[in-house]
Amino acid sequence: MAEKGNQRSDEEMANSQPEQHQLKRKKRIRLGIYITVFVVFQIIVITTLSLTVLKVKTAKVRLGAVNVQNLTAAPATPSFDMTFATQISIKNTNLGRYKFDASTVKFDYDGATVGQVNAPKSKVGMWSTKKIDVTVSLSSKGLPSSKNSGLRSELSTGVLRLTSEATVSGTVELMMVMKKKKSAKMDCTLEVNLSTKKIQFLKCE
Repeated sequence: MAEKGNQRSDEEMANSQPEQHQLKRKKRIRLGIYITVFVVFQIIVITTLSLTVLKVKTAKVRLGAVNVQNLTAAPATPSFDMTFATQISIKNTNLGRYKFDASTVKFDYDGATVGQVNAPKSKVGMWSTKKIDVTVSLSSKGLPSSKNSGLRSELSTGVLRLTSEATVSGTVELMMVMKKKKSAKMDCTLEVNLSTKKIQFLKCE
């Protein structure tokens, strides 16, 4: 009887060993699946954040509304002098602040500089816009004589066309860890109505 009992227990152990091995194998497979799913999920999350929230975007630099304070124009000379107030706006759409260096905003007539204004270094918070008030003085006195013919003709039409450009360089700081240098460029076109002494067209890119 004892031998039969021992034989039965030996058989049961022999049968249970493959079952235990199979259970352990299933657990390892299940664990491997969980780890794989977790890793894939992390990759998806990191990729999504990198392409959206953590993607470093270039700031946008624009001129705001222009308020002409003084304007004189003489087609016969030809010459013009103008003073106006405006805002330089720097829009930051990143999840982190943008620290930028001092920059110069130039104003040109037919490719020649007729005035400029300096924007001091500063910073703008995440998803915010920094507005810098400036007063700009423009004059045709520094224009080369080769521009006189074109300027005389343009002033006679009653509309003065100017361009403005600037490059703002700085660093975007994401989550107090990542830092990336970014430069923003501005190109604006302005049309000044000489009779109303107002800006009749302003477009910045």
